Amino acid sequence: MKFRPLHDRILVKRIEEDTKTAGGIIIPDTAKEKPSQGVIESVGTGARDETGKLLPLDVKIGDRILFGKWSGTEVKINSEDRLIMKESDILGILED
Repeated sequence: MKFRPLHDRILVKRIEEDTKTAGGIIIPDTAKEKPSQGVIESVGTGARDETGKLLPLDVKIGDRILFGKWSGTEVKINSEDRLIMKESDILGILED
C-alpha cells in the first residue's frame, strides 16, 4: 500500500538509537525512550496561505530530522511503525 501525506504533513520513519551506552551497559527495551530522530519517507504538496497560494515545504524525502518527544501521530503502514506529523512539528534538519 502506498501512502501520500496531504498538505503540510510528512511521513517519518524513526531512527533507532543504540541499545548500549558508551560504557558498554545494555539498555533494556522497557527503559528506552522513543527516538526523536527520523528520516522523511514522503511529503505532502504544501500548505496554502490566506490567498490560496501554495507554500512549498522546506523539507524533502530523505532528510534526517529532529522532532519533539510528543510530535506526530503513530500509525502502522504495511506492518511498520511510522509517524505522520506537520512540518511545524520538526525542530530541525540534521546534516553531516
